[in-house]
Amino acid sequence: MPLITLNAVDVSVGGPLLLERAELSIESGERIALIGRNGAGKSTLLRVLAGEQAPDDGEVRRADGVRVARLEQEVPPGAGGDVFDVVAAGLGDLGAALAEYHHLLHADDLDTDALAAAQARIEAGGGWELDRRVGEILTRLDLDGDVAFASLSGGMKRRVLLARALVAAPDLLLLDEPTNHLDIAAIDWLEEFLRGWPGALVFVTHDRRFLRALATRIVEIERGRVTSWPGDWGNYLRRREERLNAESQENARFDKLLAQEEAWIRQGIKARRTRDEGRVRRLQAMRSERAQRRDPAGSVRMQAAQAGASGKKVIEARGVSFRYGDGRPLLEDFSTTILRGDRIGLIGPNGSGKTTLLRLLLGGLQPQAGEMRIGTQLQVAYFDQYRAALREDWNALENVAEGQEFLEINGQRKHVIGYLQDFLFTPERARAPITRLSGGERNRLLLAKLFAQPSNLLVMDEPTNDLDVETLELLEDLLAEYPGTLLLVSHDRDFLDNVVTSTLVMEGNGRVGEYVGGYSDWLRQRPARAAPSPPAPVAAAAPPPDVAAPAKSGAPRAAGTGEDSAGPAAPRARRKLGYKDARELEQLPARIERLEEELAALTAAMADPAFYRREQDAIADHHGALADRQAELERAYARWEALERASGD
Repeated sequence: MPLITLNAVDVSVGGPLLLERAELSIESGERIALIGRNGAGKSTLLRVLAGEQAPDDGEVRRADGVRVARLEQEVPPGAGGDVFDVVAAGLGDLGAALAEYHHLLHADDLDTDALAAAQARIEAGGGWELDRRVGEILTRLDLDGDVAFASLSGGMKRRVLLARALVAAPDLLLLDEPTNHLDIAAIDWLEEFLRGWPGALVFVTHDRRFLRALATRIVEIERGRVTSWPGDWGNYLRRREERLNAESQENARFDKLLAQEEAWIRQGIKARRTRDEGRVRRLQAMRSERAQRRDPAGSVRMQAAQAGASGKKVIEARGVSFRYGDGRPLLEDFSTTILRGDRIGLIGPNGSGKTTLLRLLLGGLQPQAGEMRIGTQLQVAYFDQYRAALREDWNALENVAEGQEFLEINGQRKHVIGYLQDFLFTPERARAPITRLSGGERNRLLLAKLFAQPSNLLVMDEPTNDLDVETLELLEDLLAEYPGTLLLVSHDRDFLDNVVTSTLVMEGNGRVGEYVGGYSDWLRQRPARAAPSPPAPVAAAAPPPDVAAPAKSGAPRAAGTGEDSAGPAAPRARRKLGYKDARELEQLPARIERLEEELAALTAAMADPAFYRREQDAIADHHGALADRQAELERAYARWEALERASGD
């Protein structure tokens, strides 16, 4: 039986329906990626699934006793107290009693009466088991329950809120942009954790690599319609293209027929006297159908205002050192040269000093040793991840125009309203207070403001947060063709791979490594000591042995030596697989091919309209078989990689 089922659900927040006669069924164990353009209604659908928002029409059916928890897109402003308090709040009244007991127990002056009262409330509700669960979750997520929540970084706050969602042991976990403000190590850890999550999962993310790694089904919201696409991201892209092509051809046929009928109705007097009244009624119905059609949303049209060329040498660092006030080194004897046209990514854990390094490179902070030279004729445009450049008391139009009516973009004079329409802001939306804009709309607005400034050095600090996938890909194209120099801080692995030509990596203890290429290139080149150390995954989230094997066999070696990083040793001889492993490697391609065929057949069966008229148990079994084949295929690929790598050591 499905955990939650939506039947003909309508939701509106003014204007066209965000959800129109939406149908959706969520089975236990599914991992559903919810996608759609910014403002399409993804967060709204999550609130409906969580029971926080009632639909305007239609029915939401829930299985008896189903537990749902939601991780919101932004950190709620009211969250306070210690980490333990925030996590325990996921348990409701009993959680509040546990938090009170926790504080009383650790207070300097022990209030035995209050402690006894709190203990009685916990015992009456059977809360000690829940207290143990809070402790387990804190341990699993590597969190200190006694630390003040307000003192944590954005990424750590997100981890605490994830713990609050998990502590209720939900059957369905709803995650809205879970990777926002997480560094790469934390994203990798979360990916592995959610792979082993036993319940159902519905998540919204802009991180395409994260999506591909987790999703067993894609659910798209477009023009109010909720469409389910079984299978992985690649299958969705192929089938969506086919659907859009068929829809375009059908609309073109309909519009041609409508134009013919309009021409007929406007013929001379003789035709009007003898015209077919049934044909007239059909024309009226066609006009009504055309008026109700919701055409696809346009695409963002980005172009960056360009300044004149900078000097060839943009930034040069020679023997630069910098330490924090507590003596911790950020840079030790750091040297680099950034030339015009370089596209450089900055990679490192949260709190490693990426923003401080940017300030040093741009001259906003002076090094304590060494020399930093800034090139000539630089015009800098800076994208701030906290969106501080946007004034909350101005609307979108005022934030970009700043008193002007027209903007000059690469020699073309453009009205501000027309310019904002290129970034998908209607005139009404452009004049609305920015407090009413979604996270994705605010990011688009900041991009519009940024690209209106002539520049030859773009500095972008986490520009991908909250952007939909289509806008993200357009931004990639723009940055890849930008003629100036780019400094990019990002935790989006695909974005880094597609945009940058080299990376600076914060490796700790004052060392900044410099590598050719993007994130994946860094993984291949990095020495073992540069590998990030994310929190250890929990036992329940650990992948099967076959999946874990590549991480061990592919352990990085000291750069340029070919030796294990444990210490100097004689060059290793080429390893020969044992008979059993060699035989397995020989048989794996055929096994993978068979699994792919089975997966394709299961996916094709679910595309049949008659599929969802079957018994619910049969549908659930089919979903389970699909998930099993997908997991088995992933393990087979991982095992193949491991054996291939082992045989080539």
